[in-house]
Amino acid sequence: MAFTIEVNGVERTVDVDGEMPLLWVLRDVLDLKGSKYGCGAGLCGACTVHLDGEPTRSCLTPISRVGTAKVTTIEGIGETLLGRRVQNAWLDVDVMQCGYCQAGQIMSAAALLAKTPRPSDRNIDSAMTGNVCRCCTYPRIRAAIKKAAGLSTADARMP
Repeated sequence: MAFTIEVNGVERTVDVDGEMPLLWVLRDVLDLKGSKYGCGAGLCGACTVHLDGEPTRSCLTPISRVGTAKVTTIEGIGETLLGRRVQNAWLDVDVMQCGYCQAGQIMSAAALLAKTPRPSDRNIDSAMTGNVCRCCTYPRIRAAIKKAAGLSTADARMP
C-alpha cells in the first residue's frame, strides 16, 4: 500500500505493508540509517524519532499509524536551531563512546529542551528514562543537555 509521509520536511511516498515499522521504512526504504535498531521492543531508545515533535520509538510504530504527523530523524534534527545546539553540545562535551545509542539520546534530549528549555535534573531523568547507553555515558549526556540549555555543567552527575 502507498503511504505519503513527511520526513525531515520532505514528502516521501513509500509502497510498503501498513504494519511495517517506521524504523524499517526509514532505514531500508528511505535510506536514512541514523535511527538504530536496538531491542525491537521500544525499551532502549536507539530508534527514537520525533512525530510532530514527540519522541517516538520507531521500532514499534507501524507506518500506517504515522498519518499526517511530521517525522523528524537524527538526519533532520540539526536543521533546527535547537537540534543544532544539542548536537554541538554533544560534540563539545564529547559524549559519544561507541555512539550506537546517541541518535536516540539526541532526539530525546531535543524533545525535552523544546518543552522544557531549562530542565532540572529531575526533568532530565524523566525525559531520558528508557534511553539506554551500554557505554554508560550518562554523566556526559546530562552535561551535554545542560550545556545545550545554557545551564552549568559542573554538577552534571547522575543521582
